[in-house]
Amino acid sequence: MKDYDNFFLPADNLKSSMDFYGQTLGLSVKFEFPEQGMAAFRVGPNEPAIILKDKVKFDNAKPAIWFTVDDVTEKYAELKKRGVKFLSEPFRIRTGMAAEFEDPSGNRLGITDYRK
Repeated sequence: MKDYDNFFLPADNLKSSMDFYGQTLGLSVKFEFPEQGMAAFRVGPNEPAIILKDKVKFDNAKPAIWFTVDDVTEKYAELKKRGVKFLSEPFRIRTGMAAEFEDPSGNRLGITDYRK
């Protein structure tokens, strides 16, 4: 794992959650894709963001922390050999590839690369 990528939070109501993070907390918008059920907010000058996932579009959304890696496919194979049970095969996202898994306590984690 190279660094933190993003922090994902499920949103029962995307619009009201966006209002809370933007207007109430005063965070600036990094991106908005409401048609895809996602919006991201910057926290200071950091690259990792808080990304809200609309539970209407992502019914199994859980709070999650993603980490950057050089190559998701390689890290996926390595972690799988170590016994990590992934929630799916690696999948495409706008910036590259990603894969999610859970730790023994059910906390959701993910890996992503920027190889697109």
